[in-house]
Parts: sequence; C-alpha cells; structure tokens
Amino acid sequence: MPWNLNSDRPIFIQIIEKIQMDIISGLYRPGDKLPSVRELAQEASVNPNTMQKALSELERTGLVYSQRTSGRFITEDITMIEKLKSELAKEMVTQFLENMQKLGFQREDTISLLTEITEQEGDDDDTAGM
Repeated sequence: MPWNLNSDRPIFIQIIEKIQMDIISGLYRPGDKLPSVRELAQEASVNPNTMQKALSELERTGLVYSQRTSGRFITEDITMIEKLKSELAKEMVTQFLENMQKLGFQREDTISLLTEITEQEGDDDDTAGM
C-alpha cells in the first residue's frame, strides 16, 4: 500500500497515522513484528531518523512495543486497538458532518442522503448475485 506522504503536514505524523491505519485495518495484526526502521524508511522513501521518530512515538503510546534484540511488535492489547479504531472513526464522521454542513446540508439531510445511498448499494448487491 502506498505511503502517499505530502509536505503539507509533518512527515512523522503522517507515518504514525499510516501505521495506525495499517494496524486497525488488520494489515498488521496484534503481535506482528514490524519491518526494521531501515526497511520501513526505504518503503516510505523517508530518512530513517524520521521513521525512528514516528516509531518511538508509537511506542510511547503503547501501540507498538520493542524487544531489544528482536525488533518492534504490534501490541496484543485488542482493547487498545479497538479504542483507537473507534476514536479514528468518530473523528472521520465528525469531519464528514462538518464538511456536509459547509455544503449547506443539515444533519437530517445528511442522514437521509446516507440512508438513500446505503439502500441503493444494498439493492445493487442484491442484483449482483443474480
């Protein structure tokens, strides 16, 4: 999966967000070993020091832990991962609602639109299996 880093925000923050997303989406599972700093830095096309800074911050939060000779691993605390997933989902929904409001949609209009779209997709799924 591409890293898609850009210069409008600090790179190490974007790295943290990318790894968090990889964890909550299941790309990295609880207890999985992360690639080395150098491997991740090369994959993301960033300086290893920048990757180290991001990984250190992830360690500080407890999402990643380090074993001296074995490398870094994803936490096995499923509750922590689910909490992060829920927090990120709430942030995305809040941002979506704010953007819809900027477009002139009231909350009720937005909910109606979402209902309409999800029902259409459900209909599409039903006809796809025929």
